[in-house]
Amino acid sequence: MLWTVLLALLLLLLLQTQLSMCLRELRSGGSGSALYSPPSSSSSSSSSSSNNGTQQRLPGAIIIGVRKGGTRALLEMLNLHPDVEVAKAEVHYFNVEEHFRRGVSWYRAQMPFTLPGQLTVEKTPGYFAAPQVPARVWDMNPAVRLLLIIRDPAERLVSDYTQVLHNRLTQHKPYQPLEELLLRKGHINRGYKALQRSLYHLHLARWLEVFPREQIHVVDGDALIQDPFPELRKAERFLDLPPRINPSNFYFNTTKGFYCLLSAGHDKCLDESKGRPHAPLSPQALKKLCRFFRKPNKLFFEMVGRSFSWC
Repeated sequence: MLWTVLLALLLLLLLQTQLSMCLRELRSGGSGSALYSPPSSSSSSSSSSSNNGTQQRLPGAIIIGVRKGGTRALLEMLNLHPDVEVAKAEVHYFNVEEHFRRGVSWYRAQMPFTLPGQLTVEKTPGYFAAPQVPARVWDMNPAVRLLLIIRDPAERLVSDYTQVLHNRLTQHKPYQPLEELLLRKGHINRGYKALQRSLYHLHLARWLEVFPREQIHVVDGDALIQDPFPELRKAERFLDLPPRINPSNFYFNTTKGFYCLLSAGHDKCLDESKGRPHAPLSPQALKKLCRFFRKPNKLFFEMVGRSFSWC
């Protein structure tokens, strides 16, 4: 009888030990599967850094100017290319101290998300005439490609004045007539800022102190307005992009008086500020202005190795 009781107790101890071992294995097995379980699809797709394989990159090309030269039109036309993504707003990183102090991380955060192999393009026309910008751009990326779109400097000046006049009138603020700003005692006012922005040779000289000439592509803004496709094909080659933009991407809008864009069945025209009627300038003042620009234009033509049909 005693032996039977002892045997029963021994069996109970063995069962208890086996049960404890099984419970420990279950616990350790459960924790191990949790450590190695793959992340859920929802958590991987919500990653802000990758955004489904895309990320924000510093620009590989920048449209540096010139103001009122057609920079917005050029940007929108380049954006027709499937390998190009553009920053929608002018960033003014290199020419506005408040922005530049925020650093290159802030600059990158203003860029669009792109896939590997896509080109990021930014445009800020204020860069061209700002003395501090070329060296800053070089420090960011010495290999960046620069696009400079220019037009007849006299027409650009009048367009520049027209935009400022429109902004002042919208704010119900007075503004001097163009000829009062342009002329002083019958002579060209060299201190007028809109005139200084049209002295292309002075500004380009600063860029050429930093960047080689082959890294700056000059776009004929007047030709871009009259027939966009040839200028876009040259820009594609400069940017090492495969030819994807076609003549079918453009159509002339007779109401607006300029070309609009067509892509995937959707059309897009530039806003109402483009093609705005210019402020008046007398023939006598225009003649003086054209005469003033002859020498600066000649110097610019020599720098870029081509000439343009300007006044």
